[in-house]
Amino acid sequence: MTIHLPQGPYEPRTTPLDLAPSGAPLASRTVFSAAHVVADPYADVSPDDPAAVDWDATLAFRRHLWSHGLGVAEAMDTAQRGMGLDWAGAAELIRRSAAEAKAVGGRIACGAGTDQLTGPATLPEVRAAYEEQLALVEGSGAQAILMASRALSAAANGPEDYLETYAHLLRQAAEPVVLHWLGPMFDPALDGYWGSTDLDTATDTFLKVIAEHPDKVDGIKISLLDADREIDVRRRLPSGVRCYTGDDFNYPELIAGDDRGFSHALLGIFDPLGPLAAHAVRVLDTGDVEGFRALLDPTVELSRHLFEAPTRFYKTGVVLLAWLAGHQDHFTMAGGLQSARSLPHLAKAYELADRLGLFPDPELAEARMRSLLTVHGGSR
Repeated sequence: MTIHLPQGPYEPRTTPLDLAPSGAPLASRTVFSAAHVVADPYADVSPDDPAAVDWDATLAFRRHLWSHGLGVAEAMDTAQRGMGLDWAGAAELIRRSAAEAKAVGGRIACGAGTDQLTGPATLPEVRAAYEEQLALVEGSGAQAILMASRALSAAANGPEDYLETYAHLLRQAAEPVVLHWLGPMFDPALDGYWGSTDLDTATDTFLKVIAEHPDKVDGIKISLLDADREIDVRRRLPSGVRCYTGDDFNYPELIAGDDRGFSHALLGIFDPLGPLAAHAVRVLDTGDVEGFRALLDPTVELSRHLFEAPTRFYKTGVVLLAWLAGHQDHFTMAGGLQSARSLPHLAKAYELADRLGLFPDPELAEARMRSLLTVHGGSR
């Protein structure tokens, strides 16, 4: 039956892709999905209050990702870290998810940052905040991802402050960590990270941190939406240090790689694409690059739509698709972020995802999309 979307009439598909779970680990690439949190829709909270999380639904979604053989990147930007989820909520999320990962044998890495700092901070205070979070992540049994810090960006006077801060943290890390470079398109407060707004200069500083401590760096995650820069950095990494693409615009080509290397993945788009992404990587495991690209290339239009400017609001589309796919019973987000995208944007996300066959129950997705249209006064 035709559904009338803001962009025009659309005939929903009736059969989903057959993407049954397979918990077997992926072989040729290490792949993490940065996972969203499920808010409690019945909590009496305002957008300025700490997030009220539906822990059962949040952990169930992580089990869904693990069932397909994916790793979970926890308490990252996709989980509304710093955009609805404060440090207290992130700490609880890390503890619960790490325990769940241990119980089911899932792979997990968790973000450690400085978001417990609520105002201007000195460099020693930034280091202390990082240390607190690093200790919690490692104490939970998870791998640590050293996230880019708004507080460090504000306190640092130049590249040397970044070099000293990261050297201090890497010396303390019990196990190799993932370094995370999140671009200003995801968080404007991170403009000029690594001590310069010139990306070439910033890249040199970033690589110097790694070169001085290669035994403490498992890998890097670059989220700059710049494939050429990622490839350049990837080729300059010390032997044994992985590149995890965070490029939600160019991930198929970066994961497929070239004759000089490839990227692993730590991606927010692999939250809604989890089962399809895992299936595509298993095809790649067989050496079938063309088959891998044939599966993932058609998803780029959806990803670019979800991550269009202002990019930081991509989480709204991610949670919409989780609701439409039946992973949660509502379209409510921490901080009221479900209102961050327009109805035409959300309707287009539904259409693109449905064309890909991402919804396990297309009829449920259609019914829920119709209800959203009705709430917005656009049902026909």
